[in-house]
Amino acid sequence: MNFATYGINGNISSFEKEPKVDVMAKRKKELEDIANQVLDTVIDEIILSPNDSEAVQKKTASDKINEVLNNYLNESKTHLSLVDKQKINVLVMDEIFGYGPITNLLNDPTVTEVMVNGPDKIYIERSGKIEKTENAFRDNKHVLHIIDKIVAPLGRRVDESSPMVDARLPDGSRVNVIIPPLSIKGPTITIRKFAVDPYMIDDLIAFGTLNTDMAKLLKASVKGRINIIVSGGTGSGKTTFLNVLSSFIPDNERIVTIEDAAELQLKQEHVVTLESRPSNIEGKGRIGIRDLVVNALRMRPDRIIVGEVRSGEALDMLQAMNTGHDGSITTVHANTPRDSLSRLETMVMMSGMELPSRAIREQISSAINLVVHVSRYSDGTRKVSKVSEILGMEGDTITIQDIYVFRQDGFDERGGIIGRHVPTGIVPGFLDKIREHGDNIPVSIFKPQEQASDNSIKRRY
Repeated sequence: MNFATYGINGNISSFEKEPKVDVMAKRKKELEDIANQVLDTVIDEIILSPNDSEAVQKKTASDKINEVLNNYLNESKTHLSLVDKQKINVLVMDEIFGYGPITNLLNDPTVTEVMVNGPDKIYIERSGKIEKTENAFRDNKHVLHIIDKIVAPLGRRVDESSPMVDARLPDGSRVNVIIPPLSIKGPTITIRKFAVDPYMIDDLIAFGTLNTDMAKLLKASVKGRINIIVSGGTGSGKTTFLNVLSSFIPDNERIVTIEDAAELQLKQEHVVTLESRPSNIEGKGRIGIRDLVVNALRMRPDRIIVGEVRSGEALDMLQAMNTGHDGSITTVHANTPRDSLSRLETMVMMSGMELPSRAIREQISSAINLVVHVSRYSDGTRKVSKVSEILGMEGDTITIQDIYVFRQDGFDERGGIIGRHVPTGIVPGFLDKIREHGDNIPVSIFKPQEQASDNSIKRRY
């Protein structure tokens, strides 16, 4: 041991310390560089027959990658372990058949969202929490190449003249892309993954999103043709909840779904799925949500399900609810149930119809019966924070009352939310309409429970 490098107290002198090298990161970079060399050669030499199955194509490509890799290692006199060779094979296969560095994230069932903020900042959402990954693209050109791989099969393009695009992966995952000059720090990709097995109401009860009494009310409300709005912030789980509510629609009804990007997965047989279309390269051919809502009224629907109202289509949706298409459901971005009504009023004004505010509010109050507000909490969990009934008008104001609320009691030692869903004691006025459709909900589910002790009411959801 060379003691010359140590100070009086036996510690290494700060000015003589050698910088620590991240061996894992360095090794990872070396393998990626070799993979890029192999990829450049394979792209020129590999020949895949379009008549072959995907499995055969992948086998052909994998064999060729191994051949090129072994040639490269022999020429460069480089030795790699079998594990490292397999890693390189996966990296190259992901570039050919997948989406480069984000392929493994898209294949991970625990990841719900993938966010690329430029080449070296890739984030994911898992269990409601956002975390940064070690995955990275080589540079901006690499990100743009993957973007082109996503949008080209859809007949779309992304360039300076058209720097934003919404797309969908073959598995149904929703993609948003925005590139410079609009995105200052490089090309950005946001992918909302498509759920292979959509959640059902029992799953949401198990997660603590709502309780069994609330589930009974919502199931009966859908079957009883109550008009419902699901409100909440970005990423709060509105579409997931809308999908669960839609599952309660009887099988003998004709359902028309309208979305910007088709995400709903209804199991009923008689479903017509409509999807909006952006403008083409010449700026023509756009079909918006409002056009589809108007057209849906001519399709003899029993129910109209709009993935999200954002603009003037709110007026057409309200008119549909008021003219025989009751039992319809939609979502809206809002911070509270009352905010969702204000947002609807604003969106109706965007329709171009010069209606007085009172007339708009009367439309809203007569069309909407129930607002289900979902929230994402600090621990990453998503819960129904309020179920509220629209009562009507009082003067110029829409009256609204909460039927159920989520009451937060605190946090556990891991930072998880402790709380419970409680009824307010209000019995909704639309129970008679629900009973007309065969569901007899006991009034007892709306009565606050006696609080025996703190331990009996506290439960982590």
